[in-house]
Amino acid sequence: MQTVIFDLDGTLVDSAPDIRASVNKMLVEEGLPELDLATVISFIGNGLPVLVQRVMARFRIADAEFARLSARILEIYNASASEYTVTYEGVRQVLDALKAKGVRLGVCSNKPKEPAMHVLEGLDLSKYFDLVVGGDTFDTRKPDPLPLLKTIGETAIQDVLYVGDSEVDAETALRAQVTFALFTEGYRKSSVEDIPHDHRFSSWMEFLSIVEGLQTE
Repeated sequence: MQTVIFDLDGTLVDSAPDIRASVNKMLVEEGLPELDLATVISFIGNGLPVLVQRVMARFRIADAEFARLSARILEIYNASASEYTVTYEGVRQVLDALKAKGVRLGVCSNKPKEPAMHVLEGLDLSKYFDLVVGGDTFDTRKPDPLPLLKTIGETAIQDVLYVGDSEVDAETALRAQVTFALFTEGYRKSSVEDIPHDHRFSSWMEFLSIVEGLQTE
């Protein structure tokens, strides 16, 4: 296994509390009630535009407000210190181990590039990755396979493992014809059995065993 590409939110990091805080600050400014964490998590996965659309639909906000509210949420999020975002237990040890093995690492996220880098740098994770692709890096986002294929680059598909936590990630891997490992403790909406995957894991040390097994095949 030469290359491992990761999703970000719900896979490497638990960022939902910070996303919720940003959304709720905007809602309070608009004179609207706050959303609970479970609701915000249900809106995560398809990038900022879809998140904003789902929030607007919940409160029946006019479509004409989309650009303004998107910009405001992104402004709030970028200005935060990622106070509530944390890496999942074991992530850093796994990244250290993979780097030591010479595995090329990348991130392919639907989060816009700037806040994705903000999170990675704030948690001292950016040093691990050769390339970070965000939801606004190209004209299309996951589940379109293009962002993932661009992140993979020249590496042969059979030597790549994509790691994510959601239905969107699973569809992306399927369309790109890339081996997919599902992190079951992220932001998925469906049961594990209903999400196509080649491997699944609930702890990051378990994931390391999956990679080691693939390297010996």
